Amino acid sequence: MKKLYLPIAFAGALLLSLSCSNKGNNEEHAHEHETVESHNHEGHNHEEEGHEGHDHEHEGHNHEAEEAHNHEGEDGHAHEGEAAKASDEIVLSPEKAKASGVVVTEIQPTTFRQVIRTSGEVLAAQGDEATVVAATSGVVSFPSTITEGKSVAKGSNLVVISAKNMLEGEPAERARIAYEAAKDEYERALKLTDSGIVSKKDFTTIKENYENARISYEALAGQAGENGQRVQAPIGGYIKNCLVKSGDYVTAGQPLLTVTRNRRLFLRAEVSERYYKYLHTIKSANFKTPYDDRVYSLDELNGKVLSYGKSTDNTMYYLPVTFEFDNKGEVIPGSFVEIYLLSQELQNVLTLPKTALTEEQGLFFVYIQLDAECYKKQEVKVGADNGREVQILSGIKAGDKVVTEGAYHVKLASASNAIPAHSHEH
Repeated sequence: MKKLYLPIAFAGALLLSLSCSNKGNNEEHAHEHETVESHNHEGHNHEEEGHEGHDHEHEGHNHEAEEAHNHEGEDGHAHEGEAAKASDEIVLSPEKAKASGVVVTEIQPTTFRQVIRTSGEVLAAQGDEATVVAATSGVVSFPSTITEGKSVAKGSNLVVISAKNMLEGEPAERARIAYEAAKDEYERALKLTDSGIVSKKDFTTIKENYENARISYEALAGQAGENGQRVQAPIGGYIKNCLVKSGDYVTAGQPLLTVTRNRRLFLRAEVSERYYKYLHTIKSANFKTPYDDRVYSLDELNGKVLSYGKSTDNTMYYLPVTFEFDNKGEVIPGSFVEIYLLSQELQNVLTLPKTALTEEQGLFFVYIQLDAECYKKQEVKVGADNGREVQILSGIKAGDKVVTEGAYHVKLASASNAIPAHSHEH
């Protein structure tokens, strides 16, 4: 029995020892696990807290930077906006503007006529021009210098035609001889008619020859001179054309010179047939000459409409419109001109003189005065053009003060002393 109890007691002690050992290990392991978890948890929280703190610092840094950046951006943008606004203004002192001939006009609505733009010719008026022709045949010479544009008086000697050294001789001398012979025969026949020696039929023929010889002689005798037959100016005016030169041989009736008074002129405009329905509304016209680039107004030259065409032919598809006017200016008959036909009036139209416009790449601009020394460049859209003024469709309004003379001086000022853009740096 004792032998049996000993193994059982040993086994129990062994089991008890194993049980205690396992319990201690389990408790130690649990303790270690708690310690690790606690440490890990605390460390993790610390890292998270540190991370959060870092984020807050980062957020604070971003917030300050962002506010500073926004402040700089807003401030810079404001300054740039002010600079941009300032850069649109053109500075020109009143003294410089006056010296440059700058004129500013306040624009108000006015009446404006519809315009048909075309071309035409200036012609001498009927009865205001005369052609000088040769009265006899012979060689031409000039008693004084004859040039186109020279002023001549009525009855002044322009040309001398001589046939002294030619076979026929001087026409005036031949006419004198023929006249004296016809006169003697007439006087003799007149005495013999009463006695019946000369029949009435023969006497009539003799008388006819006498009268013709007398007319020819009297026509030449009055202009005959020592050097030949003189040709005088039929009217006073200016030499328009000289058709011969000294030494030329001419025949009776050949044109020699053209003299014009140049007081009344015709303006003949050629208008496309598509404007036919507007021709009856045309009351006046402006025209621009190519030699002085000046625009003339028929209203200022006592002009009036004479007629307008009512049909075209097979070769030309234009209708003539003819005006008559006083030549108060230096208008040359025969010159081709640019014509602005003026028809019915438009009411409440904004207009500007053409001197107010500047052109850049097909766009038109004007300069508006903002104050005594500041101007602004403004684009405008133009409409009808009468040669002097232009209809303004958009870009300005009534009451605007626009530079109407010296616009190019303001344009030059914008390129030379415009306010530069302002840069704001921190």
